[in-house]
Amino acid sequence: MAELNVKKYQRRAARKKKSLTKFLKKLGKSNTRGILKVTAEVDKEVWKEVSCMDCANCCKKMTPTYTRKDINRIAGHFKITYKEFYDKWLKVDENKDIINKKTPCQFLGKDNKCTIYAIRPVDCATFPHFTRKDFRYQVREKVFNQNVSYCPATLVFVEKLQERMEADL
Repeated sequence: MAELNVKKYQRRAARKKKSLTKFLKKLGKSNTRGILKVTAEVDKEVWKEVSCMDCANCCKKMTPTYTRKDINRIAGHFKITYKEFYDKWLKVDENKDIINKKTPCQFLGKDNKCTIYAIRPVDCATFPHFTRKDFRYQVREKVFNQNVSYCPATLVFVEKLQERMEADL
């Protein structure tokens, strides 16, 4: 397995932070038609450059938000109660979200694969949130601004989106 040079992407994100933040702010305020079509196209381009399996930085440095359904599903898989699962691995953060107590994620294997992939939290399944129907909300809530320094795919996505959309904003 060829591990992705995450530090290289983090340095690039730091260099471009001002420009990318400005772009995302404009994008969040815009009503650009066809944004979901463009994001779907850009999404496909991103995965030609970045492989999650070569990175897993999201699992190493970030934590998903768990829903009650996620917790019940995963606890059931382990044949433990909601409370047992919660007490062992989870906590509530300052935003009142339920998250992992620690990073890296307890379910990340040494091979960068999720050991509960088939039943992982919805937040993990939809990460990095490029093609969600609430894309504009994600931009306004600064989800991409935050993730760009952790997730090489998010950096590449925002860069490519900026290249495609800058003239329209």
